[in-house]
Amino acid sequence: MTPQLSSFAARAMNLFLLGLVRVLTGAQARWHGCPPKVEQRIYFANHQSHADLVLIWAALPQELRNITRPIAAKDYWTKTPLKKWITTAVFNAVYVDRGSSRPGAGNETPDTSPVEAVADPLAPLIEAIEGGDSIILFPEGTRGHAEEPQPFKAGLYNLALKFPQIVLVPAWINNVQRVMPKGEVVPVPILCSVTFGEPIRLEPGEERRAFLDRARQAVIALREV
Repeated sequence: MTPQLSSFAARAMNLFLLGLVRVLTGAQARWHGCPPKVEQRIYFANHQSHADLVLIWAALPQELRNITRPIAAKDYWTKTPLKKWITTAVFNAVYVDRGSSRPGAGNETPDTSPVEAVADPLAPLIEAIEGGDSIILFPEGTRGHAEEPQPFKAGLYNLALKFPQIVLVPAWINNVQRVMPKGEVVPVPILCSVTFGEPIRLEPGEERRAFLDRARQAVIALREV
């Protein structure tokens, strides 16, 4: 496929997926104490479905979609050539390798093994941010099935510490897990929404767990907005 044809195909798929997601879910964006401003951000949200990144992407206005990259689990989103092409060409996703270190979330404790050095699981996210991109992050590190998010892992804290200038925007994704119930093949049309909340920041001297708990509560609070 020539570069021109590939670019056209990506734009066409972008429009198709945007339309499909909005038909199936409504993809309603609700901005509560946070306008859709063009600036470098980390959007961090609850995580209950592989469709979460697609819904947030579709809920953002175009000028923000163009500068925002979702974090995608490499083992799932590169499983087939079509998934890999969509997440690369359409979403411009940042791939992370899931494993014992839960790279999307960051390590809770350092690896002390003197035998084998473990690559920094946050390296792809750091590279994206240093390149000027905004990112969509799911700090739980893996999908949850409870009403409230699981405890947040260290990645969000580490990124906030390394990039104090970046704006941290909490988000609550509602109903997306009902669009594709477990075991189902055909999506079910359900009205979904993403509520974006007031930005938070890492306070001087704030401990990691205190910050992560506060960030988690900022996400949960949006459920009732």
